[in-house]
Formats: sequence, structure tokens, C-alpha cells
Amino acid sequence: MENLEKVLASVDPELPAEIAASGVDKKIDILAEKLARTPPDAYEWLSSMLGIPFYGKFTVSKEITSILPEKLLLEYACLPIDLEGGRQGLIFAWPPDTTMKKWIRAASNVDFEYCLGPAQDIRKFITERFGVGAGSFIDSEGADAGLVSKAEVVQEDEDAVVIKFVNELIKQALQDRATDIHFEPQKNSLQIRYRIDGALVPVSLPPNLVLYQAAIISRLKIMAKLNISEKRRPQDGRIAFRSGDTAIDIRVSTLPISYGESISLRLLNLSEAPVELKGMGLGQKQLEQIVNAISRPHGIVLVTGPTGSGKSTMLNACIHEIRDPEIRIITVEDPVEYEISGINQCQVQSDIGMTFASALRSILRQDPDVIMIGEIRDAETADIAIRASITGHMVLSTLHTNDSAGAVSRLCDMGLEPFLLASSLQLVLAQRLVRRICPICAKKASYTPEELEYALRALRVNPAEELPHIDKIMVGSGCDKCKNGYKGRIAVHEVLVISDKIQQAIIKNAPAREIRNIALSEGMQTLQACAWEHVKKGRTTLEEIMQFADKNNMDEE
Repeated sequence: MENLEKVLASVDPELPAEIAASGVDKKIDILAEKLARTPPDAYEWLSSMLGIPFYGKFTVSKEITSILPEKLLLEYACLPIDLEGGRQGLIFAWPPDTTMKKWIRAASNVDFEYCLGPAQDIRKFITERFGVGAGSFIDSEGADAGLVSKAEVVQEDEDAVVIKFVNELIKQALQDRATDIHFEPQKNSLQIRYRIDGALVPVSLPPNLVLYQAAIISRLKIMAKLNISEKRRPQDGRIAFRSGDTAIDIRVSTLPISYGESISLRLLNLSEAPVELKGMGLGQKQLEQIVNAISRPHGIVLVTGPTGSGKSTMLNACIHEIRDPEIRIITVEDPVEYEISGINQCQVQSDIGMTFASALRSILRQDPDVIMIGEIRDAETADIAIRASITGHMVLSTLHTNDSAGAVSRLCDMGLEPFLLASSLQLVLAQRLVRRICPICAKKASYTPEELEYALRALRVNPAEELPHIDKIMVGSGCDKCKNGYKGRIAVHEVLVISDKIQQAIIKNAPAREIRNIALSEGMQTLQACAWEHVKKGRTTLEEIMQFADKNNMDEE
């Protein structure tokens, strides 16, 4: 270890102390920054200076826990690996010190060849093999067998163990790009799942996690400043969490279920730069239509779609587009998800009677130019929004409908007068999110002409026009950088501009199908057609967009 300290001190006298105070996963990053190199190059430099081999790729021994106790593997972040000639190696993310080598020798009675490997690869394998936060839940007595006597075993404090586990679970969720974490108590277990790119992914967990179930739930409620003794009613709270330079706002929701309390965490990355309207994946024509609508002095612009389709992100992008010192913008949200400088944001508090409708009445007395309503949920809110737009305000809001034309029918069903709606509604944007193909493992897909024709007919796209021009359809084969061939998501849009013809149809209380047909005749691109454009450009897969398939259309044919 003395050699290591000398090597580090030769770079910077304060480097040994700085690295000693950091976690194993961060040490190589600190060294790489000091050397002005990449982490792999820093590993190569450290390897040459210490005479310890570095392996960018390695094969882990099959029976790893029979070689070393699980406790040591987790505590030292090391793995037994197979080397050429049947030699046994032990790979670390950072060079082991003398004490670590002594414990390893005592536990295994094996003369390992010590080597270095990428910290993220070692940590990833440990997480997949033993579960997220497994180091927190190791049975000390069983893991230390053969190392120390029972009298020397010190039980870890349960609170500290649970705190460490919860923190590691959230940090892992951030690394995996999860948007939500769900804690779901089952009869004899605690199920935890991440939502990544819109899909639920089970989290690999230590087998004895169920013993700490109640403590984990209580810890989350304490972090969110909720009443831990209240288990019969749902509660909502929030957690301010920081991981390194990343600031996270976590929205917490509890729900009593059969075997305890289900807790859902929504992760909002406050460190991310606000999304601009130009970065929302809109076509040029769609972008121009939206900018034209939200730039008007009055009217209503709606964003529709199911929960989790990016409606709030789109509204915030619209706010950023029109934000100006000469425009007074006030929002009423439940909750405030993204803080935007220069505007006034108000949060709904139903427990004290501050609903969307009551907040809107007060907002209208605040002399706003633009009002953003997080969601139109009821007839009262819809009526106030309509009247606000008629009296000279631009109103932006969201609505839960399947497509753009359905928004008109939904508002009429709420009891709004069709003539008021026709005179105030400017534009409806329907939106969905589909998973994006991982660019690293993307490859050309192979479909028969018959399969493509069937899919296009289901998407209401003309096969005769599209099939001759298809040059590439891609799929993700799956790699260690993605989830099943997908990484990230991309938006699919349908923009309904309220033209004179559509206004007349609304006044006549025409059904959604008639309004949709008028919009199509005027050149509206449907969700299906927009999704197909993404497939043609190699951004997503055919399987992913088949959620927009019109099964009724296929039955008719």
C-alpha cells in the first residue's frame, strides 16, 4: 500500500487522502481526472506503475462463493476470475491493501494473482449476482465463518443497514435511468421494480430482504416526512435526494394493500437541462403549428395522452418556448414537477381546499397573460379554463384521451357548450412515448413483404406507397448498455389544428370520428403515421409501434 501512496503522491500530494475518502467506484474517476485521462487509460497507468495486470474484459469463476465468502466479495468489491493456464485470479476495482490480502488468504487459503478491472463492470456483476444493496444484508455470523469467532461478531445496526440499502437502491435506479421505483409487499416477500423506458423491470434483491421489509417501508416514510404510524390511509410526500452532483426530487406515494403498504417513488432529475420544444421529436410542420398556436394572445392548447406519455414535459417545453420578461406566466400543478425560473408556479393542495378550480379563480385575479393548468380533471376546471381563454388569456393544459379528436368529445361530455369550445380551442396535441432502439447493438431487421404489408394495413398506412421506399428497419439485439435492445424513448405526435371546418363541426356537436376525418382531409399526420416515420428512420422497432395498430380496421378488411 505504501507503493500505491507514493505513486498517487507523485501525481498530487493531496491525492492519497482524497482517494482514501472516496468510495471504491469513484477512486479511478478521481485519478483519471488528475491525470487528464480516461478511466481505462488511468487503469493502464496504475497497472504499469504498480505491476498489477489490468483486464478490461474478464471471465468470472462459476462457483464464486465457494472460493471466497460472500461477505468479503461484497465488502471488498472483488471477484474470482479465470486466467489462462488454469490460474486463479482475484480482480479488484482498486488495488487491495495488506489487510485485505491477509483476510482473503485466511478465508480461502489460495494464492491469488491480484489484478485490476473496470469498477462499473465489477459492480454490475455483483449487483446482478447478489442483488442491489446486497452488502447491507449479509448475515455477519454466517459470512464470517472461519474468519472470526462468534464472540467477535458485531451485529450491524438495523437502521444503518436499511439506510444504506435504500440509498444504494435509489442510486442504482439513477444509473439504470429508471423513472419510478415500486415497493410492493407480497405474502412472503417484498417485490421491488424499476420502470425503465416505460417498462417494469424486477430488481435483483438479496434473499433475506423480507426480514427488513417493515424497516424499509418506515425508512422511506421518514425520508418523505410522512406519518409512519398511519398505515390505513394513502399518503403523499417528497424526498430531496443527492447522488454526487445529481440532485433528485422524489415524489412519494403510499397505498395500503393486502400485505402492507405499497410505496411508489417518482424520480425527477433536477440537474437535467429543461427540454426545448425543438428537442421533443416533432416534425417541422408539427413544430410550426404548435409554436403558432401557443404564441397567440388567447385560446386553449391541449396536450392529450395516457399517464406517463410525457404530457407535463411537453407543457414545460411550450412554457420555455414562449417565456419572456414581458409575459406573465402562472401555473397550477399537482405537483410542481419542474421548476422554471421567471414564472410563477402554484401547487394544488386538496387537503386545504386548494383545487385546480379554486386556484384558477385566484390566478385570474393575478393579471396573467398565460396560464398553465397541470390537468383538466372536472367540469368546473374545464369551464373556468374556457372562460379564461375567452377573456384574453392563453391557457395550456392536459387531458386524458386516446387521440386528438377525442379531446373535443371529452370536453363536451363534461358539459361545456360546443360554441364556447369552438371559439376558444386552438390546437390539440396527442402524444405517446415509444422505446428507442439502442444505437450500440442496433442491426437490420428481416421481415417478409407479407409481414410488412400486414403491419402497415394495421397502422392505416398505404403499403403500396411505403413498401417500395423502405431501405432500413432496425432492431436492437441487446447489449450490456441497454435493456433488451432499447435505450431511452422517443415521442410520437398527432397535431389537430382547429380550422374553420372543424369549428363548424364542433358547434354542430359532431362525433370525434367526423372531426378526425376532417383533420385528415386537411393533412393531419396520425399517431400511426408518425410512429411509422420513426421506424423508417431506424429510431424504433416495428413491434414497438404496433401498439397503435387499428384492429378494427383489420377486421373490416
